Amino acid sequence: MRRTLVLVSLAVTSMVALAFLIPLALTVREIARDRALTTAERQASALGPVLVVTEDPAALERAVASTQAGAARRMTAHMPDGVLVPRPRGGSGARPGQLAEAARRGRASTVRVSGGYALLQPVSLDAGRTAVVEVFVPDEDLTRGVWKAWFVMTAVAAALVAGSVVVADRLGARMIRSTRRLAEAAAAFGDGELSARIEPDGPPELVEAGLAFNAMADHVVQLLSAEREMAADLSHRLRTPLAALRLNAEALGEGAVADQTREAVDRIEREVDQIIRTVRRPTGRGSCDAAKVLRDRVAFWSVLAEDEGRSCELVGARDPAPLPLPGTELAAAVDALLGNVFRHTTEGTGFVVTLHQGQGITGILVADGGPGIADPDAALRRGSSAAGSTGLGLDIARRAAESTGGYLRIHRSVLGGAQVQMWFRTKWLPPARRSRRLVRRRHSRAS
Repeated sequence: MRRTLVLVSLAVTSMVALAFLIPLALTVREIARDRALTTAERQASALGPVLVVTEDPAALERAVASTQAGAARRMTAHMPDGVLVPRPRGGSGARPGQLAEAARRGRASTVRVSGGYALLQPVSLDAGRTAVVEVFVPDEDLTRGVWKAWFVMTAVAAALVAGSVVVADRLGARMIRSTRRLAEAAAAFGDGELSARIEPDGPPELVEAGLAFNAMADHVVQLLSAEREMAADLSHRLRTPLAALRLNAEALGEGAVADQTREAVDRIEREVDQIIRTVRRPTGRGSCDAAKVLRDRVAFWSVLAEDEGRSCELVGARDPAPLPLPGTELAAAVDALLGNVFRHTTEGTGFVVTLHQGQGITGILVADGGPGIADPDAALRRGSSAAGSTGLGLDIARRAAESTGGYLRIHRSVLGGAQVQMWFRTKWLPPARRSRRLVRRRHSRAS
């Protein structure tokens, strides 16, 4: 925006300056030319009374020498008998035909000669005779002071253009500064810093946007606080039936079924405790090492995979892969995807979990060799139960990816079945780039 404002100001001011500068420069040149010719005509007219009184060459030469043009040997009186008083020094003078034409017209005229112009001023004598006074005007007199005037006008125009660019840059910087602070506050708020607020400044529109952001942030904090309290209260209410369930499980005695029931009750209690701790957390979402979480979850599911004769492989999880997501949420998303593989594919179907780390983004790909997903769009809708790796698990994985600014995709895997891709943002993306990516993503969905 700042560069655009500067370029617009530069273009507009330059066009306005040129619109005035070009006509003004031409006018200055014409004024200098008219001034030189007018001066020459005035000096030629000063010789007219002398020609009427006397035709003595000596007197005429003294009269010519008394003028500025005559002193510079640029004035000549062409007498009717062909005598020149005196002969001009600069240029070759007007041709006889031009002199005759000027005498016939009876008024001053200007003709082009070598090195400049010649002003021809006819003077009527007695007996119908006509003398012609010629004043030579060199080219340098016609443009005297023009270049200096053009330089001054160009400097003034450049100063005006530079001043407008500086003013536009300062205004743009002020707008950009306010916009950037608003964007940074919005990004911080989106990353979980719920205390992020902005001091509105800049143009009135940005001040209104800042006030609206602060009001929205306060409202969101209130909603989240109410939601946390409701979730915590609901979790606490679950403790009573859980306590009764544990007593019943303890009464089952010994055996595989009893042990599995008690283990399930213990896991439910741990999840309830985790929910309470999570909803009570005031700000921040936490982070985890995606590689470690994947190793743990794949190791957990590999036992069941071995029992069902499935091949299980984890790729790319050796190096640490930090994610701005709590480990419990990532583990729940991975369990949901792997659970779909076991639930919707036949025994013996293998699967591969791949961890991919890119610039500012991390991907977790779960591919299986099952029948695949016929309608990926329907599978991504919450609560879908179509054939293939679908169901609530995809919704859990999608929400986990989108909570970091990422997304979820379903493709055909190289194993022949479905490949579910979770892509997580690991770095903050500027709002403009984020919106462009969102537009491209929507276009890809439409195609």
